[in-house]
Amino acid sequence: MKMVDKVEAMRRRERAAQARAQARQQERRRRLIRSGLITASALVAAGGLTAAALAAGGGGSTAKIDGVRSFGHLSRNHVQGTVKYAQNPPAGGDHSPIWLNCGIYDKPVPNENAVHDMEHGAVWITYRPGLPAAQLAALKATAGKTTFVDLSPYPGLPSPIVISAWGKQLALQKADDPRLAAFVSAYRQGPQTPEPGAPCTGGIGTPAE
Repeated sequence: MKMVDKVEAMRRRERAAQARAQARQQERRRRLIRSGLITASALVAAGGLTAAALAAGGGGSTAKIDGVRSFGHLSRNHVQGTVKYAQNPPAGGDHSPIWLNCGIYDKPVPNENAVHDMEHGAVWITYRPGLPAAQLAALKATAGKTTFVDLSPYPGLPSPIVISAWGKQLALQKADDPRLAAFVSAYRQGPQTPEPGAPCTGGIGTPAE
């Protein structure tokens, strides 16, 4: 198959995945609204809901993880070529129309493809080349436990380890920091994901593990 045809086929698959994801999001919102209305009615009947609480509304919550930085208003255009990102490594923004096959890589991967993974709900764990073997083994153990996780070396990191999800980022000094697992648990396919349900396979790249 020619590269142009392959890209077009991937785009068709992504459009279909996006449509399914949107349908799931709409159904999720409807369930949340129904559940919220039932809960609110019960609380009002019990006299336990104030006007201020009603005005504040509701929604899903993610436990706070110390040190996590948040970035909003990230663009999501599909572009060709290299993108200059505001964060190092990127935590979202314009990206390649082709996503990266999620997995463990022993060489750096293109920013633009990895960012597409994060749009689909992946967590990207990056580390400085030369990280001690024991720490790298710990990162691989974490990354290998579940899907929708990328692990790759990243030259020029501001910290030995940086974990990123769409709009979220955390710098760590060591792989045994408990915030690593907490971040993966909170943000892998988390509420910040622009396209939940979109694939993390069928793209480009061959994971080493």
